[in-house]
Amino acid sequence: MVRTILLTLACLPLLAAESTRIWDTAPHSAFTDIIMHKGRWICTFREGRGHVSSDGSIRVISSKDGKKWESLAELKQPNLDLRDPKITHTPSGELMLTAAAAHRAQDNQRNVDHHSVAFFSKDGRIWSAPQTIGDYNYWLWRATWFKNQVLMVGYPTTTPNDKSTRLYSSTDGRKFETLVPSLVTDGFSNESTIIFQKDGTALCLMRRDEKGFNGLLGTAKPPYKDWKWADVGARIGGPNFIELPNGRLIGVVRLYDGKTRTSIVELNANGGIKELEKLPSNGDSSYAGIQLHKGELWITYYSSHEGKTAIYLARWKP
Repeated sequence: MVRTILLTLACLPLLAAESTRIWDTAPHSAFTDIIMHKGRWICTFREGRGHVSSDGSIRVISSKDGKKWESLAELKQPNLDLRDPKITHTPSGELMLTAAAAHRAQDNQRNVDHHSVAFFSKDGRIWSAPQTIGDYNYWLWRATWFKNQVLMVGYPTTTPNDKSTRLYSSTDGRKFETLVPSLVTDGFSNESTIIFQKDGTALCLMRRDEKGFNGLLGTAKPPYKDWKWADVGARIGGPNFIELPNGRLIGVVRLYDGKTRTSIVELNANGGIKELEKLPSNGDSSYAGIQLHKGELWITYYSSHEGKTAIYLARWKP
């Protein structure tokens, strides 16, 4: 059941987020994530000739202070376009990087087969061989651990009559089982981020793309089979969010009303969204990584507002 509570997207006065371009080596750099690992920042993203190109690879870069960045690794697979890397820690402290592998023979080729993969590393430089995860032609979007269980939402990539997401679960990050076969069945639901509260409650921010369907915020208790959904009141893309120590739900999403942009937003657990600040962005942009560090949100995202599609780092105090 979806509860609908709509809040007007009214942009407040700027809260002075500091935003800097940190990487632009490839013709097109996009789809970011960020994590702190052993005292250093690690950022990952896709590089390629364009937004949809057959040469997609995953770049992993690192920085001590967020100002000077170095390349640690480039992950490639023959004849595959690697997309949307997401990075997290396993319970043992190992880095786990997940991505989609698109079977794309040429640039701008759409409606191709996909499978999802996971890589593992201790230092961000040396990575394991890719491990196929989930079902073929399901795109598993972001992995989130709670204790010894990791959840991922997957959505179909090439089955026109099946537009329902699936919830996957794993205890090792390598072998995933379907926990909920049909998680959300309407509105072409797809990209999703799950976070966990201290008591184990899972929250899921989900994108939907059919006309007239807004994003959703879902809630479930263990064992995460029974979900309640609330309409966030706006169409969103590249959803990511975090819960602050005071309980506020802060996200970074692409907004589509009027001018497309990447914005910091606050979410209401019962439905609704409020735009807090527009990050420097327009056009092809969004897909943020978020980490809370010393009272600031460190946000990586990509944007085309300076001409070349590049990677940016913003720092914002809630």
